[in-house]
Amino acid sequence: MQQLEVFQSLWAMELRRPDGFERPVAENFQMVADAGYAGMAIDLGVMNNDEALATRPYFERHGLGCLINAFPKTIEDLRPVLQMSKQFDTRYVNIIGQVMPIKVEDMMPVIRAWIDMAGEEGVPILFETHRNCVTNDLFATLQLIDAIPEMELCADLSHYLVDREFWYPISDEDDALIQRILQRSEAFQGRVANREQVQVQISFPQHQKWFDQFASWWTDGLRSWRDRAAEDAVVNFLCELGPPEYAITGPDGYELSDRWEEALTIKERVEGIWDTLGKA
Repeated sequence: MQQLEVFQSLWAMELRRPDGFERPVAENFQMVADAGYAGMAIDLGVMNNDEALATRPYFERHGLGCLINAFPKTIEDLRPVLQMSKQFDTRYVNIIGQVMPIKVEDMMPVIRAWIDMAGEEGVPILFETHRNCVTNDLFATLQLIDAIPEMELCADLSHYLVDREFWYPISDEDDALIQRILQRSEAFQGRVANREQVQVQISFPQHQKWFDQFASWWTDGLRSWRDRAAEDAVVNFLCELGPPEYAITGPDGYELSDRWEEALTIKERVEGIWDTLGKA
């Protein structure tokens, strides 16, 4: 039977409050385990490999799965991450590649080099749709997946909504572009954007239409995945509501909403989508 695993991001557990208070890492892992998440994501954009390895006991203590977000600045930068990931039995390594040629034809050897390297190391990889990386632009990424059939994506659609400033309601033409991304995505990330802000508060009524839009895309993506995946396959959905300056703050520097509760709301909605698709 196909399964959905919902993960939380360790980076998203950071508070970054003006008073400097942060929860201990152990408490963050306890909260995630108690909330019923299947695992935690490590983000190498905010910690190095040694700091990441120091979290292993928490994964083992709570029986949580692991995935790793990598930000390789050179081709070879990815290899030590792939090797480290084996110690976590990582679901996959998610690449936000910092090697960023301007031309699509120059991007293609970069993507192929990382795919070959992952094959050599025996570690699954995905390429996240993300700003400020090799998949920065929606149009270029569409060309890449056409040119490289083995390139598989992790869809964080918030970046592309902002990248292309999609108007609401989403046009049929823009939706068709997103559908092409979803049809090549093997994992999904939970953040809600509008056309000007990469992360909006889903608990605010003015943003409900955007939450509904993203939920519609997550439905399409999960349905597409179910249609093409094996009967015993597992799909990962990562709740990744980032701390400030992703999260919007007021004049006092404190956030305007509770990201932890909003992540749980996303988790509940995605699990509901999955259940509905299963019954269909």
